Amino acid sequence: MLRGAAVLAGAAATVPLLGESAMAQASPGGDADALFKAGKFERAGRAYEAILKKDPTNLHAARQRGYVGLLANRFPEAEKYLGMALELAPDDKDTNQLLGDCYIRQDKLSLSIPRWQAAGEGIYAEWFAAVRGTPYQINGDVARLPWQQLDPFPLVEATVNGGPPKRFTFYTGAPWLGVSSTVAEEAGLSAVAKQKIDYKDGAIWMYFGVLDSFKIGGIELRNIPVGWSESESGGDVTTEHDGMIGTWVFYHLLTTFDYAGRSLILRRSTPETTRKARADADRVGAKPLPLWLAREHMLHSRGSIAGSGTRVMAVNFGGTGEIAAGMSVETAEQLRIRTDYDRPVETFAHSHPAVVYPCYPKEVRIGTAAARDVYCYANENRKPAPYGFDVLGHFSHSFWKPYHITVDFTGMNVYIARGRAA
Repeated sequence: MLRGAAVLAGAAATVPLLGESAMAQASPGGDADALFKAGKFERAGRAYEAILKKDPTNLHAARQRGYVGLLANRFPEAEKYLGMALELAPDDKDTNQLLGDCYIRQDKLSLSIPRWQAAGEGIYAEWFAAVRGTPYQINGDVARLPWQQLDPFPLVEATVNGGPPKRFTFYTGAPWLGVSSTVAEEAGLSAVAKQKIDYKDGAIWMYFGVLDSFKIGGIELRNIPVGWSESESGGDVTTEHDGMIGTWVFYHLLTTFDYAGRSLILRRSTPETTRKARADADRVGAKPLPLWLAREHMLHSRGSIAGSGTRVMAVNFGGTGEIAAGMSVETAEQLRIRTDYDRPVETFAHSHPAVVYPCYPKEVRIGTAAARDVYCYANENRKPAPYGFDVLGHFSHSFWKPYHITVDFTGMNVYIARGRAA
């Protein structure tokens, strides 16, 4: 359950350019699986539909077709095909996990509970069962939060249950809203579930509860799931900030990460605000780029590294680190990127120890945003692609500094423009 949650600091892990896909290998689907693995999701969806027309009992095709819909937040089609897969195999963990994710994205937490239980994610089931009434209630329309600092990670101010302002960082490589154990105690939070997890070179306890009020500038969120962490000996895991805002908060809003203007802009997501954001992006020449949301919180779009051609890449906003992008050592070698193996860097990726090497691709690019001969990392830890499709690498904190980025979770587009937001 905490495969991505323990990213309290550090960069997301990357997978090889030609990494193996566990899901694609698990069940043969011919060209459909190859298309999905290559990130050609729309074509893969049509191919899975063709399989289902011939064989409506094909569990793999039904689940994968539902996954294609979920990646793009197209909930009716995701529910249709994942429901079909569930009827074929009620105990299938992958189907239950995807459907649980589909429900929580729509704030249908009660519907997600049996799905998480069937997926073996008991902590999620306990946690969401404790949320009474409508979660993520939004009061207010706009918040523009100046960053208290840019490096090594952005900080903004927010209040918890009406208390004094606290320092929050943010990171789309993490899912939910997290607070420190000190803030949790001050806010009177009670744990409804807990879990011990590996963290860096030791272990920590993660606790889960429900927060009454989280106020960020002119916007207040009420009745939201919240997590907090505590070291084994007791006390805060970090004192560098008081909490972290993750993707679950951002996908309830129309969010602009204004790196150039050093501000976080949050708006209530309505047809009007979405149209205005698209018009503002068009006015400055920011074309819409595709956005895919994988496995509860990880954002992806299309980009390239060192002439690789346009491929699926993770896009991480917030977090920490001096690099512009990260990739696997295998990817760096295949793309003939200059890599400094004489200067290994011991760091953490997804809160686990990792050894990375400085590397300097001629260019990393997403849309019209590009950086040339820039400092990046090549990670020697080779892992299978965790989402069933290949990911070339990821864009990181330092890449975004000249730009402002608006993330639209309704139309599932990303808009990137140079300079500060208007």
